[in-house]
Amino acid sequence: MKERIKLLLEEALPLVDIDSDFLFAELDSLGVTTILMTLSTEYGIELEAVDATPKNLKNLDSIVAMVEKKISQKQK
Repeated sequence: MKERIKLLLEEALPLVDIDSDFLFAELDSLGVTTILMTLSTEYGIELEAVDATPKNLKNLDSIVAMVEKKISQKQK
């Protein structure tokens, strides 16, 4: 899943270093919205503005964890 998310985000945001440990700091509001929309569409989950926290978007691992959490919540 991590590699798929990385590929999706690199395609959607080619100017952003997805591997950065400080990814949130590199994002503007459009970048944040792009990440939420891309992952929502790809995984059939609802990511909203409340999910766009520095903790959730800190780096690729935190994004993967957020997606996995949303998927598990959806299945319940």
